[in-house]
Amino acid sequence: MSNKKKTWSIVGIIVIIVAIIAALAWPKGSNNNSTSVKKSSTPITIGSKNFTESKVVMQIWADALKKEGYNVKTKPNIASSVVYKAINSGQIDLYPEYTGTIALAYLKAHIVGKTPAQIAKIAKDGVAKKNLTTLAYAPGNDAQGIAIRTSVAKKYGIKTISDLQKKANKIRFASQGEFDKREDGIPGLEKVYGKFNFKSEKVYDPSLKYKVLARGDGDITPASTTEGQLATKDFFALKDDKNFWPAYNLVPLVRNKTLKENPGIKKVLNKLDKKLTTKELTLLNKKVDVDGKSYQTVAAEWVKKNY
Repeated sequence: MSNKKKTWSIVGIIVIIVAIIAALAWPKGSNNNSTSVKKSSTPITIGSKNFTESKVVMQIWADALKKEGYNVKTKPNIASSVVYKAINSGQIDLYPEYTGTIALAYLKAHIVGKTPAQIAKIAKDGVAKKNLTTLAYAPGNDAQGIAIRTSVAKKYGIKTISDLQKKANKIRFASQGEFDKREDGIPGLEKVYGKFNFKSEKVYDPSLKYKVLARGDGDITPASTTEGQLATKDFFALKDDKNFWPAYNLVPLVRNKTLKENPGIKKVLNKLDKKLTTKELTLLNKKVDVDGKSYQTVAAEWVKKNY
């Protein structure tokens, strides 16, 4: 064998050996994003407000991020009045918020008549000044609404708020007091839909509203459009056919520092939120508030099925 052929043979052997070593050293699943995306060793603390939907979504995010290898802690049941302060001060790193809440409650912006995209932009631009970021908002819209007993709706042919306004003299309103005075309550509705001349109107504790309707002491009550009871056959939310109420789309609110240290969480949360429609949120709330499951169990089941 010539020296030239010997040289090429040696080179070939070296190439094969290097290839084998590289294959053995290459981390398994290296084409999986979860192993290649930067992750901080510092725990990510996900908070929630003190109501069912916020806790379920918090746990869904936490469970999915843990599956991707992130170090996650949860901090549920933060009062709505202080949760925004908690993320600004760094007590939590992210939590489920709503575009309308950010724009109206925190930024004092005018959002009536705005589209969901416009409200989301107002929210995103506003929190940027606080070193916070909103990710892609979910299709789920936890807006203000009015719930009606299904049997009453069928009896009087009421499906929309326009229908309700026309048939108001047949309807007993189980109010919550402040709804009768708020601009996004009866006063605002009457500017758009006309006067509501209810058969009767009585104030009840908000926590009892569905019990009041169920026992037949009232026909309608103020509600949020993703409440679990609205996924039962007994109640549903009237359609806001003149689009009076602005959108309150679910959205992750995140500290910029957290996102910089863990850029991969953006992809995970956006993927999850695409599936959180109004119907899906309502069904999740039902499993806790009506069926009696824990929010942790409901979240775990959802993640197992959807992520």
